[in-house]
Amino acid sequence: MQLVKKLSLCIFLSVVVFKATAQPGTRQPISVYPDYSYRKKSDKSGMRHDAFELASKINIGWNLGNSLEVPGDETAWGNPKVTKAFIDSVKKAGFNAVRIPCAWDSYIEDQATCKIKASWLARVKEVVDYCVKDDMYVIINIHWDGGWLENHPVRTSQVQINTKQKALWQQIAVYFRDYDEHLLFAGTNEVHVDGTPTDENFDAQMSFNQTFVHAVRSTGGRNAYRNLLVQSYNTNIDLAVSKLVMPHDNVDRRLITEVHYYDPWDFCGLEKNEAWATMKFLWGTKFAQYGPISDRGQEDYVKAQFQKMKVNFVDKGYPVMLGEFGAITRPSLTGADLEHHLASRAYFFEYIVEQAKDNGIVPFFWDNGSGVFNRSNGSVSDKQALTGLMKGAAAGKYPY
Repeated sequence: MQLVKKLSLCIFLSVVVFKATAQPGTRQPISVYPDYSYRKKSDKSGMRHDAFELASKINIGWNLGNSLEVPGDETAWGNPKVTKAFIDSVKKAGFNAVRIPCAWDSYIEDQATCKIKASWLARVKEVVDYCVKDDMYVIINIHWDGGWLENHPVRTSQVQINTKQKALWQQIAVYFRDYDEHLLFAGTNEVHVDGTPTDENFDAQMSFNQTFVHAVRSTGGRNAYRNLLVQSYNTNIDLAVSKLVMPHDNVDRRLITEVHYYDPWDFCGLEKNEAWATMKFLWGTKFAQYGPISDRGQEDYVKAQFQKMKVNFVDKGYPVMLGEFGAITRPSLTGADLEHHLASRAYFFEYIVEQAKDNGIVPFFWDNGSGVFNRSNGSVSDKQALTGLMKGAAAGKYPY
């Protein structure tokens, strides 16, 4: 499909007027929040590189998963509080970019004004600074965040969600406005509803993208030129190709498309409480000699999927971020089965990273605390996986 810049919306006024976005016969109460833009004159200092130029500087990225996106308490999902020493370990291991999933809804101090707690903005800034001081690129987003946005791309709540999202992003953008191009913003995460999506869901999700872009740009300063990430529906590659229309932006070549990759799921993420009998602990055609592999999602499939993103986005002016990819370990395995599983997993990481970069896609490894690092002391807990990631990063070459 043509990536025509459109979706110019009129939901970004300080006072949001209810429009006919609800189903006929329904009424939708709409909150009115203050305008938090506090616009400053556009400032291009420290923002010299456009989306392609900046993407080319990221060797490989890493996700600080299950930490700052935890509602109300960054340690509640089992990871310790993030420290500068730990981020130093991530940099030392070879990553030069960090994606920081963030929660915001549970840190609103006043629901009537949608005002974010100053203490939480300061904490996110503290972690961002750990990364920036290590000369790493940083992405912050609105992640799952309790699902208020991510799980509701529907017409009946679209205006209310956009109103709240605008208020949050204006505050975030103003707070971080003086950071240079090392800091990027990503509007949402895996926005979706259960079941087969409809045009209503796609349209709502793309309106969230547009709200995000307008909200950030409305604050001016360096945000007038900041590189921004917008997501396909459910960060799905096929739905990016078939449905995603990139939002309108008033500055050229500063938008990046984001997708995620966990294929095949029976290898990457299938857990015991699911259809465990269909689980595959091996990936890659060369590992099929040791046991069953999935009948889809092998090397040729990876190439085809990433090539789609190159043809439909990279070649049309939008670099791509692979905001998440990964595969869980199978600790119940023993002996040769475990040995082959870990080798195949490392090969998967190597292959994904190399193919991503070859197609103009910037890879960010998903780590929820059981990935390649010991979060308590910063040591590398899975050297085999880390080696695979770094081999892929060294072999892959961006086509721009």
